[in-house]
Amino acid sequence: MPRLQSPWLVFRSHRWFLGFLIDPIVVSPLAGYAGFTCDATVFPKEAEYDYIIVGGGTAGCPLAATLSESHRVLVLERGGAPGEFPSLAGQDGFLRTLVDTDARDSPAQPFTSDEGVPNARGRVLGGSSAINAGFYSRAHPSFFDGGDAGGTVAAWNIGLVNESFEWVEREVAFRPVLRSWQAAVRDGLLEAGATPYNGFTVEHVVGTKIGAATFDSHGRRHSAADLLRFANPTNIKVAIRATVHRILLNPVLPGSLSLSLSGSYRCPSNLASMVLGRRYWFGSCDQPSSPPCTLLGSSGRSRPKDQVMAAGVVYRDGMGRHHRAKTRPGGEVILSAGALGSPQLLLLSGIGPRPYLSAWGIPVALHHPSVGRHMYDNPRNSISFIPAVPVDNSLIQVVGIPGADASFVEAVSNIVTFHSPAPSVFLHQSASPLFVTVATLMEKVPGPASEGSLRLASLDARDNPLVRFNYFSRPEDLARCVAGVRRLGDVLYGRSMKEFRAGATGLRGGRAGRRDTRFVGPALPANMSDDAAVAAFCRRTVSTLWHYHGGCASGKVVDGDFRVMGAAALRVVDGSTFRVSPGTNPQATVMMMGRYVGLKMLQEREE
Repeated sequence: MPRLQSPWLVFRSHRWFLGFLIDPIVVSPLAGYAGFTCDATVFPKEAEYDYIIVGGGTAGCPLAATLSESHRVLVLERGGAPGEFPSLAGQDGFLRTLVDTDARDSPAQPFTSDEGVPNARGRVLGGSSAINAGFYSRAHPSFFDGGDAGGTVAAWNIGLVNESFEWVEREVAFRPVLRSWQAAVRDGLLEAGATPYNGFTVEHVVGTKIGAATFDSHGRRHSAADLLRFANPTNIKVAIRATVHRILLNPVLPGSLSLSLSGSYRCPSNLASMVLGRRYWFGSCDQPSSPPCTLLGSSGRSRPKDQVMAAGVVYRDGMGRHHRAKTRPGGEVILSAGALGSPQLLLLSGIGPRPYLSAWGIPVALHHPSVGRHMYDNPRNSISFIPAVPVDNSLIQVVGIPGADASFVEAVSNIVTFHSPAPSVFLHQSASPLFVTVATLMEKVPGPASEGSLRLASLDARDNPLVRFNYFSRPEDLARCVAGVRRLGDVLYGRSMKEFRAGATGLRGGRAGRRDTRFVGPALPANMSDDAAVAAFCRRTVSTLWHYHGGCASGKVVDGDFRVMGAAALRVVDGSTFRVSPGTNPQATVMMMGRYVGLKMLQEREE
């Protein structure tokens, strides 16, 4: 029988046939950022900016929009614009986006971990928020605790955190409409003990809830790129298809002021009366502007322990031509290239473990042993089956949060197509494909505790680095998976799922009774009370929910203000700084983080 595959299923062999039904796409209107977004080929060979943001993704876009309120900002995005890829416009294109990855510029760039688990990273303006399943939910409260228990070592201002969340939600968060499958999942979770029912909320609360979606009532996707509409268009430029190859670093000399000077400026005599950090910038992407003077802010100054200072970046456009973007006095380089891109770029720029960099022939600018370490990916384990009744396409809308340390349970349903993999004398070659609905229940291990690492695959920034996540290397992760898989069984075989179970056979527990579930891919273990059998299922079917993080871990690589320790005028603002994944799904927190850090940086300049 022909086999099915989708990103929700746990098959790894490339021999499985893959096909998808793509419904008509709702084409989004002209994006509000079109007026200041250009291909990198039209940018000058060299120009200066207050802030250079590497990565126009989930954190980079809100960060850029915020900083552009009063400063000159350049965003360098290695991918294209969302409007170039019709599959990104609505939720029906989600599967297609994750599997159509052959092109060098596909919006989803695939990679596979050392364990053989397929994964993907965003390569488009908006980053992974432009390609994901669209579930929006805030971080769990303890994420903001700081210290060893929190997601970062930052001393979060909770008032500003909530203000930043609300700023994001005005543009990208919507209340979804539950239909039959997602409603049944909600009821099944409550029957399985994920109580109480919390209704619709963006907060992370124990029980079962309906979360927000980044798809609006017309099915149109909204991503971090939409937050660029809040930018000051006279102060921001976005270069697409711009791949940053290295950070320009200058040594900090002992006893020197060591400000990030990238040019000569003649300042007026009334400098002290000028408004701090005021910027005036007009013109198109290929017309650089250099005001005669800039008053220095505190953010670009070196600290006593700084050994290097970021002075800009070198990037390459789609034609292979190199450009230099430099920081002006008081400016900074900010990496928002994601959990793979940010540590990779630090290593390529000479910031990392000295022996490792030397082995690659990379000149060591700053010995930083933790760059590329402390990598995490939340394991996902799923069961997929063919329901007895038709269900609509749905991405994640409902989540069960049984407890503080318990696995989260979510669900999707998709229509997939398949053809016979071999010719048949009974079929015409022009036979129509068969459309099949597949429903998927999944559990995600929180945290996780298991830790991996990242290393370079080449000296080309366009190539994916190599990564090992060491899934289930910590026993507590495996124990949470075992409990989570059992909860999947409780949901599947509960009363609310009765109408969706159909056809063939499946066993539950140690009973001999047959269950009418037609699994697609691995079935649940026959004896769900056998810890070893369920643990083996966890190891055998481990997959990803694309929530990997770390590599520039807070407290190890960056400090509480997300500055790279030992480097002046250089920050990392993205999920690579996280030590745990925030809440059930991280994109809300990453977008908030961009806004939050931007506001904090503006406050620093004002002070």
